[in-house]
Amino acid sequence: MSARPDLKKTLNLPYTAFPMKGNLPQNEPRRLAAWEADGLYEQIRAARQDAPTYVLHDGPPYANGPIHLGHALNKCLKDFVVKSRTMAGFDAPYVPGWDCHGLPIEIKVDEQLGRKKLEMPAIAVRRACREYAQKYLDLQRTQFVRLGILGRWGRPYSTMTPDYESKIVETFFRFMEEGFVYKGLKPVLWCMHDRTALAEAEVEYEMHTSPSVYVRYRLTSPPEAIDPRLAGKQVSTIIWTTTPWTLPASLAVAFHPDFEYVALEHDGQVYIVAEALAAATQAACGLEPATEVARFPGSRMERVTFAHPFLDRSILGVTATYVTTDQGTGAVHTAPAHGADDFATGSRYGLSQLVDVDAGGRLRNGLPEYDGLFVFKANEPLIELLAKRHALMGRQDVFHSYPHCWRCHRPVIFRATEQWFINMETPMTHADGSVTTLRERALQEIDLVKWDPQWGKERITNMVASRPDWCISRQRIWGVPIAVFLCRKCRAPLNDPAVNQRIVDLFAAEGADAWYERDAAEILPPGTTCASCGAGGEFEKEMDILDVWFESGASQAAVLGQEADLPWPADLYLEGGDQHRGWFQSSLLCAIGTRDAAPYRMAATAGWTLDEQGRAMSKSLGNGVDPVDIAERLGAEIVRLWVASVDFREDVAASENLMRRVSGTYLKLRNTFRFLLSALDGFEPEKHAVPWAQMLPLDQYMLVRTRELTEKILRWYEDFEFHRIYQALNEFAVADLSSLYIDALKDRVYTFAPENPDRQSARTVLWMIAEALVRLVAPILSFTADEIWQYLPKMSKRAASVHLELFPEPSSLAPAIDPEFMSDWATLLQIRDEALKSLEQARQEKLIGKALDARLVLEVPQALESLLERYRGSLKELLNVSQVEAMTGPSSQIIVTTLPAEGKKCERCWNYSVHVGEDWYWPTVCERCSAALAEMGLSREESA
Repeated sequence: MSARPDLKKTLNLPYTAFPMKGNLPQNEPRRLAAWEADGLYEQIRAARQDAPTYVLHDGPPYANGPIHLGHALNKCLKDFVVKSRTMAGFDAPYVPGWDCHGLPIEIKVDEQLGRKKLEMPAIAVRRACREYAQKYLDLQRTQFVRLGILGRWGRPYSTMTPDYESKIVETFFRFMEEGFVYKGLKPVLWCMHDRTALAEAEVEYEMHTSPSVYVRYRLTSPPEAIDPRLAGKQVSTIIWTTTPWTLPASLAVAFHPDFEYVALEHDGQVYIVAEALAAATQAACGLEPATEVARFPGSRMERVTFAHPFLDRSILGVTATYVTTDQGTGAVHTAPAHGADDFATGSRYGLSQLVDVDAGGRLRNGLPEYDGLFVFKANEPLIELLAKRHALMGRQDVFHSYPHCWRCHRPVIFRATEQWFINMETPMTHADGSVTTLRERALQEIDLVKWDPQWGKERITNMVASRPDWCISRQRIWGVPIAVFLCRKCRAPLNDPAVNQRIVDLFAAEGADAWYERDAAEILPPGTTCASCGAGGEFEKEMDILDVWFESGASQAAVLGQEADLPWPADLYLEGGDQHRGWFQSSLLCAIGTRDAAPYRMAATAGWTLDEQGRAMSKSLGNGVDPVDIAERLGAEIVRLWVASVDFREDVAASENLMRRVSGTYLKLRNTFRFLLSALDGFEPEKHAVPWAQMLPLDQYMLVRTRELTEKILRWYEDFEFHRIYQALNEFAVADLSSLYIDALKDRVYTFAPENPDRQSARTVLWMIAEALVRLVAPILSFTADEIWQYLPKMSKRAASVHLELFPEPSSLAPAIDPEFMSDWATLLQIRDEALKSLEQARQEKLIGKALDARLVLEVPQALESLLERYRGSLKELLNVSQVEAMTGPSSQIIVTTLPAEGKKCERCWNYSVHVGEDWYWPTVCERCSAALAEMGLSREESA
């Protein structure tokens, strides 16, 4: 007779080569290299070539530095969408893009070139800008790839390629040919530091301190014309402004025609202000006490005249409905050169549009006290001048929200300059014969788009409804020029479709640099004449460039609809919340102006990345989280899992501490997968899988739970609820698997005979759960899921990568959920909860050590008798104790009593049994282990 083997060696101890630690910083780059070598992205496209398309159009990040956490949030979210749509059965291509033109790059190049730039031709400066942009495009591309973002990285789109630049000018010409574009003098937001016009989307509002002043304007026209009671009196009005530097440009005072105004007499002088603001004005200007002399509507003030407070100039009284009683005096000083409303009023009354502030923000053609001063530095000298001229009625500083340039973060001003605009009120005739303006059509299309979150719809609606005409010109070099020829004689722009197409073709062949390298005569066909004045041959090139938002807005024309797998419009735009006034809006307007429809079916927005205290990340605070650094130290998976952990629609918090917390969650998930893989050692699905009908109830329950989880996760992927997926996966791994199923299952998996049907039932479920979960986590944990995929049991016709697979079908995991079955299990888990409480109390009382030391006596209500009979065989495993005695009783409660287990401890499975010792060959094992050893051919008969 051969020697009995060591009992430990008869156990089915778990084994897998899948490592407990991911060593992500070292292993992720290796997997990236393998994906590139295998052409994984191209394989995915080939596998989905006949599937319905789903296009997420990438909003181009700016190529002017390394990526930051906001970039990582943005790109990971897009990757989740693309991968989840791919695994849902769609052909979901991803073409990344970059915004490469514009002022930030030109400023950086200016700093590098210094005074040398002044001696360089424009084309040389443009080449330097191109090199700078390409450098950071390449850097960002490497960093995005490091985060596991799959896409067409070898052929991205860039706003500085000839093809794209030609699409920009083609879009501009479509607007121009349809009559949307005009060139005119209008006040625009102007950055004095960068010496260029700005669009609304290029302005950020920050807090700023301004001096506010109350200024007297003395009436020079007969006061009795306003009201007879004012005859013979010294009458003035008082204006209030937070921009004293605009007073030299003051040409009128506006009153609301329908507001009631009062004439207040104080110390022999009469002051006209709005009745609603009279008390506040009296207090601010020291006019208490005052007597009301007259009361009249603001319409009486139209066409009266005042003296300018310090210039020899007559000031006209005008009426305007934009005057409010929110603050001030109800009398608004009007400088047509420095405000949109002021300009409109000035045009209505025929006032001068002269601008005496130069491009650098210095006052010109003024009095010695302020002439040549920068606008904000002129404020104090002007206030002193007002005081000297006895026109200053009061002053105080106000801390308020003020527009700043988004690039240099300096305050901006309104300044009337000649610019190119797209007219928002241009009429459009649509395919159905209806007519709207560009603005109205944009609002109609906004209503047809799905907005996530929903408040985005209201936000962009309000912005489009109230926005001024789109200023599309910039006074810089690095960008796509407004490729228009101007007649030297009459200054009219040449708008010839044939010439326009010639320029589009030129840009497609040579890029926008051709505009700087070729003379007008080289581009224009011979015999070109001006349609306005008939002059021929004398044209010059417009050298302003297009707004970069116009450039990025043209991406839908440059990228979508150009290839079969990139149809127009996009299914989704996904960017930050600031893009309602940026890319979402510029894309919308460009698409409507050229194709009469929105370029996206859905627009989703992400919040800002903040630190744990809710502060914006900045170098000065030292609270930034570098995603590249996190990837190099903890792994890109941690960045990705952090993105999945937050509700991206809100502002999201990040820190080193939070990243390490996410890393802890990752390790729990990884080790859950590791157990699943280790329990599947030697499992061959096509040979060992057990059908549903032959599974034990606990196994069936876990597959039903997995089906429920799968259904939820698939729905959440569709709704972009990635944080819910993160929470559900974590909860399932910890509660359903680790604490319940795996804990209960170990005895069956480790101690039953290898081929025992009940053991294979459990392993079938573990395999099905692993197969489902690895697919469900693949869009988020892309590296780890693909690693797990290599360790799962092999099957025929299996894809080489999990990213080539589809999501699991819920019906493949379990039949349709039976409410009665789930109700049974809800009760069984309630019994388990009561049992755990009883076991813990017994453990604290030193009655038992571990749960296997226990015998449980269950007394359940009479109504549960049938349930008890159905699941009596499952109770011991579910409760993970050595013995269970179950009975019904008179109580309506579940009563659990913990007692020491009867019998002896089995040396092999550690369960207690009264039958230990009955097998003379294996005297230290229980009856279950004796049977298992017999199944394994290790019984006394087999060994004889």
